[in-house]
Amino acid sequence: MKKKGKLFLSVILLSVLSMLCSNHKEKAKSSVNPDNTVYQSAVDTSKTNTGSSAKIDTPLVTFIELGSVNCIPCKMMQPVMKQIEEEYKGSVKVVFYDVWTEKGKPYADTFKIRVIPTQVFLDKNGNEYFRHEGFFPKQELIKILKQKGVK
Repeated sequence: MKKKGKLFLSVILLSVLSMLCSNHKEKAKSSVNPDNTVYQSAVDTSKTNTGSSAKIDTPLVTFIELGSVNCIPCKMMQPVMKQIEEEYKGSVKVVFYDVWTEKGKPYADTFKIRVIPTQVFLDKNGNEYFRHEGFFPKQELIKILKQKGVK
């Protein structure tokens, strides 16, 4: 009986997860904080990868993925994130926070996420202009990037 109960619970959880992942509707701007500006850690471009203080060009969009390396839909987002990072290098900064770790957990609160994965899009000034919950197909994601002039 215990195996049947676990199987039933697994089916229910997968059904709920499936419903959450199928959400492709545009989400309204969130209230990350009163002025809709996010913390500098996601948009700080004052240092290059070598740590020098030389100023680099600010990306047009910062694409923040809040999820976990152990979540199935989050794992599905990994190749999408990698492709976006490679194809739009210089125009789009991709940031990933694993919110199931101690280091990433504060970002779940910072961005007030309800489910994972959640994608948050910031303009070049660090202001959130779009948010999506669940798996986000690459072609739909590109439409959001183009809203801020990414080519």
